[in-house]
Amino acid sequence: MRLLKHYLKSFLFLELLKGMTVTGRYLFARKITIQYPEEKTPMSPRFRGLHAQRRYANGEERCIACKLCEAVCPALAITIDVAERDDGTRRTTRYDIDLFKCIYCGFCEEACPVDAIVETHILEYHFENRGENIMTKDKLLAVGDKYETEIAACKAADAKYR
Repeated sequence: MRLLKHYLKSFLFLELLKGMTVTGRYLFARKITIQYPEEKTPMSPRFRGLHAQRRYANGEERCIACKLCEAVCPALAITIDVAERDDGTRRTTRYDIDLFKCIYCGFCEEACPVDAIVETHILEYHFENRGENIMTKDKLLAVGDKYETEIAACKAADAKYR
């Protein structure tokens, strides 16, 4: 009996008909493809993109060289060198993030006590030459300066949800 049932299934191509039914159902359904550069998909408020370093209103960088972000980074993507200034405060002389190593987990942002390092909502960036994947302190500060209003608005919205 089992052999006859198997023979009928293979002879009548029931699996093929089931597959064609699924194909036919989706053939005439509404398409969900998004034409990316022209159309944008909705972005989650939790999205983490390109890194940036922020400054205080007086123009001084926020990073106090506590190295918490370097310690908490699971991918070891952050490298920090520290020097003491004339007034006794510590500041970074080198702050590098290797974006190829980075897993965009957001731990660096959460660990920072002064809100110096943030992950923006910028997702459209690329690298053309070797070494551009290393975000140096100057690049991070430039991104922070350029998008400070957007970063501040996102931080205010995040504070509302907490």
